[in-house]
Amino acid sequence: MACFAKVGGHGILLAMTFVARSSRKRTLTNAPLIDAITPGVREQRRAVWFMRQAGRSLPEYRQVRAGIDMLDSCFMPELLAEITLQPVRRHDVDAAILFSDILTIPDAMGLGLSFGAGEGPKFERVIDSKSAVENLPIPDPEQELQYVMNAVRTIRRELNSEVPLIGFSGSPWTLATYMVEGGSSKAFTKIKKMLYSEPHLLHALLDKLADSVILYLNAQIKAGAQAVMVFDTWGGVLAHREYPEFSLRYMHKIVDGLVREHEGRRVPVTLFTKGGGLWLEAIADTGCDAVGLDWTVDIAEARRRVGHKVALQGNMDPSVLYAPAGRIEDEVRSILAAFGEGSGHVFNLGHGIHQDVPTESPKVLVDAVHQLSKSYHL
Repeated sequence: MACFAKVGGHGILLAMTFVARSSRKRTLTNAPLIDAITPGVREQRRAVWFMRQAGRSLPEYRQVRAGIDMLDSCFMPELLAEITLQPVRRHDVDAAILFSDILTIPDAMGLGLSFGAGEGPKFERVIDSKSAVENLPIPDPEQELQYVMNAVRTIRRELNSEVPLIGFSGSPWTLATYMVEGGSSKAFTKIKKMLYSEPHLLHALLDKLADSVILYLNAQIKAGAQAVMVFDTWGGVLAHREYPEFSLRYMHKIVDGLVREHEGRRVPVTLFTKGGGLWLEAIADTGCDAVGLDWTVDIAEARRRVGHKVALQGNMDPSVLYAPAGRIEDEVRSILAAFGEGSGHVFNLGHGIHQDVPTESPKVLVDAVHQLSKSYHL
């Protein structure tokens, strides 16, 4: 199937071909990922996918993105579908995750998002006052963010029930860090100044963002996402008393506001806080279905602490993918053994895949998980 999309502002006509998919026949009634994070369902083997699995680590991604900047690509549903499908075809992962930017909501609020060459995201306007927070609109997912919903609908159609589609959003705290700092940050001085000096102002911003994320994720679900995930990339920079108040509180609100059943089946939700190992019990108490773990957490200990309440996702150090195949397989064995027998584990990295890992390494990991996990599900 050939799809054509004209890139706004560049006048480039892009031709993409959705190549033949795997011959495996799977339906979502027995998809390992959905089974793993659905209470009371026993999967036949361990599911595996990668955060950031679609994107810069794949040569075919670099080919279709040549000459197209990130913001332009986000407005091209056929291109986003192609990029989202690439790791499913190449790596045989058990889920597709929407390829989109984490900052779509702040951009739709009118902050003027841009990406400089070789730089991270930047906002033309920052949030630094009461009036700036009050004037922020809550975007309509089928208006200002309709391009994302169009991408979800296109991806769902192209997947044809081969694997489930995961929708996602950044957490309110993580989105707020970019909005207050004006872009990426290492010290987070501006938002922490707001947190400690004007907590009421930060709460007002986070509350508005939580409402926006609820609308955004529910629209993704209605457009075809079969599971959703909230990425709290920067929650771990908060002090232990501040994390529950300024990050987890708003993810809990999101979980409470999400559509949890659609198309006759449960829609699982996963919460992932990088650096969140201290708060696993509190995260599990939000009512989410799964908790993501970074690579600093002992998955055996995590299962002991919260495995009776939620499924666990993770948690291999992404840098292991630089190692030879044998070392990757050893790490898979170690993590599978640490979790042990039974259901409730989705194998993933402890954070996003690095862009320069050897092209063949992710497939080595996937094959190892699929083969070696069978003995844990007899």
